[in-house]
Parts: sequence; C-alpha cells; structure tokens
Amino acid sequence: MREAVIESLATEQHLASWSWGSFAGLGLLLHIILMVIMTLRVVSVQRNIGVAIAWIAVLYTLPVFGFIAYILVGEPMIGRRYRQRVDQASLLMNDIAARERMVFDQGQDLLPINYRGVSRIGTRWTGFGVYAGHRMQLLTSSRAFFNHLISDIDNAKRTILIEFYIIYPKGQVLEVLESLAAAAKRGVECHILIDSVGSFSFFNSSEHQALERAGVFVHQSLPVGLFKTLFKRSDLRNHRKIVVIDEYIGYTGSFNLVDPKFFKQDKGVGQWVDVMMRSVGQQPISIATAMAKVVITDIGAENNDNLDALDKRVNSYTRKLYVLNPTINDINSRIQVLVDDVDNYIPTVPGSKSIAIPQMPVVDDVVAQLIPSAPQVTAHVIYNTLVTIIHRANKRIQITTPYFVPDEALSGALETAAKRGVDVTLIIPEKVDSFLVQHASQAYYQELLEAGVKIALFQGGLLHAKTVVIDDDYCLFGTVNIDMRSFYLNMEVSLAIYTPEMVAQVADCQDAYLQSCRFLSLTEWQQRRDSERLFDNVVRLFSPLL
Repeated sequence: MREAVIESLATEQHLASWSWGSFAGLGLLLHIILMVIMTLRVVSVQRNIGVAIAWIAVLYTLPVFGFIAYILVGEPMIGRRYRQRVDQASLLMNDIAARERMVFDQGQDLLPINYRGVSRIGTRWTGFGVYAGHRMQLLTSSRAFFNHLISDIDNAKRTILIEFYIIYPKGQVLEVLESLAAAAKRGVECHILIDSVGSFSFFNSSEHQALERAGVFVHQSLPVGLFKTLFKRSDLRNHRKIVVIDEYIGYTGSFNLVDPKFFKQDKGVGQWVDVMMRSVGQQPISIATAMAKVVITDIGAENNDNLDALDKRVNSYTRKLYVLNPTINDINSRIQVLVDDVDNYIPTVPGSKSIAIPQMPVVDDVVAQLIPSAPQVTAHVIYNTLVTIIHRANKRIQITTPYFVPDEALSGALETAAKRGVDVTLIIPEKVDSFLVQHASQAYYQELLEAGVKIALFQGGLLHAKTVVIDDDYCLFGTVNIDMRSFYLNMEVSLAIYTPEMVAQVADCQDAYLQSCRFLSLTEWQQRRDSERLFDNVVRLFSPLL
C-alpha cells in the first residue's frame, strides 16, 4: 500500500513537472509566432525603412511593451469614419467650387520651368495649385501678429475661421479672444477648430465657455479616448495654424495662439520665437480661399453633425464675399495698422542680447501655393516636396526648425548638397523642450559637419519658426518641423512661395536669427566624450518614432 502511494505521488509530481514545462514551451512558441507575425506586419506596412527598423528593435528589446505600443501607435490610422467624413467634406467643397467656377488647381504657367515639377507634387495630392496677386507681410514678433489679427477680427464682416494646435489664454491672447467674442455678437460667423490634446486645458477654461456664450462655434480636433484608441492612433495630431478672415485675408506660420511671455516659461529654454505670414488676396481664388477650404473640410470631418451642417450649407450656398469687393485702399489701411510702431524683436533667454528685426514691408503680387498634409489623405507630400527641392538647389539651402530629426534620405540629401558646393545652413535651437529629440538630433551632427553643412545653434530662446529657403526664389513656410512626426503623422500646412522679394524677406529673418547663434565646429563636436556619442546614437535608433 505504501509503495502504491509513493508511486502515485511520484506520478503526480512528474505530471505537474511536465505540465509546467509544456506551458512554458507553449508560451515560448506563441511568443515566437507573435514576434514573427508582428515583424512581417511591420515590414509589409511601414514604407520607411528607418521606421520599420526602429519598431522591430522595440518589439524585440521590449516585447510586451513593444507589442502594445505598436498596436496603439504603430501605424498612422486616422480612423475609417474620420477618413470617410474627410472624403465627403472634400466632395461637398469641390461641389461648391464647381458651381461657383472656382478652379483650385490653376497656375502652373505662372512658374519658371524648373519649379513646375515641384509644384505638381503638391497639386497632385492636395488639389491646390499656384495663385498670384497676393499682398503678403512677414510678421516676426508676437506683438505684430496679435495686433494685425485683432485689427482684422475687428473689421471682419462675414466669417472668421481659425484652426490652431494650441490656444493658451494668457497675455495678449485674451485680447484676441475678446475681439472674437465681440465679432460673434455683432453677427460675424466665427468657428475655431483646436487640437484636443494640444489645447486640452483650454477646453476646461472660462475663456472657452465665454466664447461659446458669445456665439463662437468651438470644435475639438481629433478627440482622444480609451475606446477611440482601439480604432485609430491617439497621437495623430492637428498641428495646423490657420486664420481666415472673410475668405480673402489669411494667416499661417509657426505661431500657436499663445503669448510667448507666458507660455512654457518653466521649461528653461527661453521664450518661443515664431513667425507668421499675413496674406491678402483680391481674386476669387487665393491662398486665403484655399485656407478656408482646408479649415471647413477639417471641421466637417470631425463628426456627423458638422458634416450634416456642411451639407446643408452647400445646398443653400451662394457666394457673397466678393460682392463686398474690398478696395486697394481698404486693404492698404488694414495692412498699415500699427505697422509703424510695432516693435519686432527676438525675445531671448535671461542675460543674453535681444536682436532687433526690421519691420518687414508688404510685398505685392506674391505667387504662392498652399500645401496641406495629413496622414492617409495626402501621402507624404511635404516630405517629397522638401527632398525634391533640396536636390534641385544650386546656391544655398537655409533651414530653420526647432526639431531636427531627419531620416537617412533627407540627411543624405543635405550632405550631398553640401558636397556639391551648395551653401547649406541649419539653424536650430541650442536647447529644445524634448530630451529625446535633443539627443536624436545631435546624433546627425557628425556626418552633417563632415559633409560641410553649417550648424548654427540659436541661443535666444526656443526658435520655433519652420522655414526653408532654397537659392533666391523658393521658400517653404509653415508648420512643418524637420522630423518624421510632421512628415508622416501630423496634420500640417505649408506655403510654397515663388516670389524672390518675399523669399528674400524670409532669408533676412533667418539671417537675423543667425546673429544670436553660435556655429558648431567639427573639431568641437569630435571632442565629446564617447559615452555622449554612444547615448545619442542609441536614441537615434528610435528617432523615426519621435
């Protein structure tokens, strides 16, 4: 009997041991199968090799975290329903355009032959062509921007359309919001579309409630939530900055609706330094008209109620704006408001010297093209445009960007340009508000410096302007950073400017930034500790995901 009990216990122990071993083996097998499936998924979906390698590295070094992260944010899923609403809103806007005989893809013959191919990249994916006849002014300080914006809002007669990533209701921003509320009360139709994450605190503010009480329509762009995360990426953000007044005055650039004297002053990087372009068009189709189409489409795409409202507006739409027929004198008076006494300056970190930027004069008859971009909607239109014009540069490439995390093709294009004799200058902040971006960016410095690229580190604050000047007759100006997030994930907007006088103003602004920069030398960079270089290169592996 005793022997039978012992034998039974031994059998149970053997079975228990076999079971745990089997489960462990089965778990390992399932893990291997899952990793193979995820690897094949990454390789088949991710067209950018750097992004694919970075995700595979995350999956294999941090298996559980990597799997969850890729499911949540691995692919630019903007959402099936959102995409359907974008398509429907675009069709509605195109219906208006056809009915009113507004041709948005015009203007190729306005350009020199060497830029027609570059322009077609934007036209193919966005539907917007080249427009002439604009009066543009570069606004290089927050005071200049806010004063012009408040004046235009106070003079608005019909519609005000606003789209921003961040609204931070402090300082002079409060004056803008007060003017907007007053415009709504006097009968101007006012819409604001704001990113749900970027302006999270604004939606819980008293200023938001005051705007809605005044009759301003406030819309959340790309709202997030746990349930929504299952169907679309929550880190796809609306990074656009657009203001349209009565469909013929338009603003775009790097400014959020924030006063730099109050915004993120605890980050230790100084005040943010931005630029904005004010454009006035007199023709039925202009940059401002294209901007209005972008904002209205974005509002309509947010939810079914907005789309239904847009549908009703389209069915009853009659174009009344140009009955107003703004005269040259009226336009000039608006442009001249506060121009003479606006103090343009670059705010700097404490203890450093401020740099004056001369008031930029108005430039007439500017030829430009609006290039909005969005994931799964316009492909990689900005990235393709930028790489193309870098390869076409003959004399100079001057880039201003707060976040510089390129991929191999883009950094290679800059290095190749420098090696063939093009004067390539990269103007970036010495300090940024992102630890990982700072180190990922630094990992590219060595090869850029070796190729002859000049790296100018701005010391007057967080230089947030996003401008690219090519030779003397092309400029990209807008919201796009030189990083993969801007190229592939965010909703962005850029102006391609083809008029040399306007391009020269942007270049002059960049030259003013250079006065507050120190140039990084290859010798200095090579003297860093090995541990610092190693850390930068490790972070660079994940740079496509930043």
